[in-house]
Amino acid sequence: MQKIPLQLARAGMVLARAVFRDDNPAGNPVCGKGVLLTESLISRLEAMEVKTVYIKGHPLRQPGDPTLDEILHDLDLRFEKVLQDPLMSKLHTIYADYLKRTMGDDGV
Repeated sequence: MQKIPLQLARAGMVLARAVFRDDNPAGNPVCGKGVLLTESLISRLEAMEVKTVYIKGHPLRQPGDPTLDEILHDLDLRFEKVLQDPLMSKLHTIYADYLKRTMGDDGV
């Protein structure tokens, strides 16, 4: 999941969280989780003055974002003392696979 400015949202992206109006974040959502963005929906959200949205995956690289390789290296370092434990090793594998799947090949 990635939080991005609405100006960077593109048709075809999928919302990872419901969208609320910035002036009423405790109110009813204006768009639900899992909705596929279209040009017209993006325009309507802009008209409602929504500033940011959460998108599934990690479709945009921002300056300073770590690469997938850097994130996986950090994960390896965090787990290096406990990888001999079968459960911790499995947890490491699950999390690494999740990162690869959500960040994709373009994340490196």
